[in-house]
Amino acid sequence: MPRTATATRIPLTRAAGAAAGALALLLGAVGPASAGGPGGGDGVVLRWRDCPDITQTGFECATANVPLDHTRPGDRTIELAVIRHRAAAPDRRVGTLFFNPGGPGSPGTVGLPQLYDRFPEELRDRYDIVSWDPRGVGESTAVRCFDTAEEAAAWQTKVPPFPVGVREQQAFAAAYADLAKQCEQRDPQLLRHVSTADTARDLDLLRAAVGEEQLRYWGVSYGTLLGATYANLFPERVGRLVLDGNVDPLAWLGEGGTTGEAEEVNTFLRLGSHLGSADTLAQFLDHCGRAPVTGCVFSAGTPAATREKYDTLMRRLAARPAGDWTYARAVSEVRGGLYTVHPGWTGVADLLEALWSGRPLLAPGVPPGGPARYPGFEQPLAVLCAESPNPRSPLRYPELERRAVAESGELARWWVWANEPCATWPARAADPYTGPWDRATAHPVLVVNTTHDPSTPYRAAQDMVEELGDARLLTLDGYGHTALDNPSACVGRHVVRYFLTGALPPKGARCTQDLPPFAPPAEAPSVSETVRAQPGTPAGGLPRAATPGGPLPSSYGAWPLEVVEGLLPPRT
Repeated sequence: MPRTATATRIPLTRAAGAAAGALALLLGAVGPASAGGPGGGDGVVLRWRDCPDITQTGFECATANVPLDHTRPGDRTIELAVIRHRAAAPDRRVGTLFFNPGGPGSPGTVGLPQLYDRFPEELRDRYDIVSWDPRGVGESTAVRCFDTAEEAAAWQTKVPPFPVGVREQQAFAAAYADLAKQCEQRDPQLLRHVSTADTARDLDLLRAAVGEEQLRYWGVSYGTLLGATYANLFPERVGRLVLDGNVDPLAWLGEGGTTGEAEEVNTFLRLGSHLGSADTLAQFLDHCGRAPVTGCVFSAGTPAATREKYDTLMRRLAARPAGDWTYARAVSEVRGGLYTVHPGWTGVADLLEALWSGRPLLAPGVPPGGPARYPGFEQPLAVLCAESPNPRSPLRYPELERRAVAESGELARWWVWANEPCATWPARAADPYTGPWDRATAHPVLVVNTTHDPSTPYRAAQDMVEELGDARLLTLDGYGHTALDNPSACVGRHVVRYFLTGALPPKGARCTQDLPPFAPPAEAPSVSETVRAQPGTPAGGLPRAATPGGPLPSSYGAWPLEVVEGLLPPRT
């Protein structure tokens, strides 16, 4: 039987999510106050109950009504879906830690249950870990341009991950122009109030709702932009913020980035995502080529031979699909598979070898059985297109593609065309945050990034540290997108010490990952060996990170979501 609901005061707020469809049933009898103490004064009561979905076993869910427009709190309200896991060691509990799994468009009510075991044990023991579905996303008051999940999926199957050739480019642009009109007709008011700044204001109200005077927060990927926005909107309320896998705020706003250009270059090229993917792909092929086929099935014996094998396969797919596997689908899957070294890289190698050998494969993007989840592919667009500048002419994107491919290879095609829907997107954010980014915060911010990140390159983390008022960079010498999803015991120890004591890593501190790419389990270093090897690793009884032999779920909430593919990846 579900536990008696507990009540937490929440000032008027807003967000969205992917498990919130059932959350409307959660309002019930008011119980004792949350362990975090009284909430934020006058406002909506957040009533916690056991979450109804089997994937959320052990978690509590709640909903709240919040203002659509924070400057007009007496007008329309929208719903916010919230989820938490109570501290596993309640007698040692020290507070609440908020988590955002990225996106834009990643629902925390899905992402937190799937990534919860990745948090260091000491954090799970001592904090209630809370996430939420940002406004416009998932099952809360969400941007939905179709009546049903089936209608959305049917539309989606007609559109490739990116277009190949002039005819496909024209059809691609026309399809998203029609989608934009459809979205505008549904809820034009909502489309103008799903910005990062809107969500940061929601987060501050959630902080007060759980009784915290200052915010403790771990944001990954797009969640780093949200964290940086919060730090500058509410600098006096910054407790401990970890920004992991960083989005450069100035590049997001079109004021810099890897190109030095603004609106004539799309968001992902400014962020350097194409360069990060090219760098990580090169690392993947080199590691695969040095590994035996028992470690990487796509290995051709040497790095050079493996790169040539990959290039040959891509030329073959560009000339003729392998069943349902088109060139565009293969490129898209490779790009996404680089996000997690374990098991993502092994999965990419398996896919490439199957395509090379002609082994039959399931069609990509096939959702798991059960009721269809609304794909939500328009929800990331609603945030990004409304606040990050992109060329407004569809005719600009073929030239951007040619330039980006010449610079960084075929994965760049995805990064260019993923922003093309912004060319005809109908809305602009009503109240975005555009700076300054260097306000003095009550506590310094900890910035973490891998050196070979396929989505948010290491340079972006360096830029984030320079742009924020007070921040320290912790470097993870390794691969993949975010430290949370590519475990490092060393990073885990630094993060735990920071959350518990406020102590930052030494300047220049670097860590490595627990398990190298394609390493047989027997060759994986123990956690203690990994920790001893790292310069700047804090000593003492701080907790272990996930062990190499532990569960390694596939990436979820990796930013950006598949804005073309749209469907959440199946969990294995």
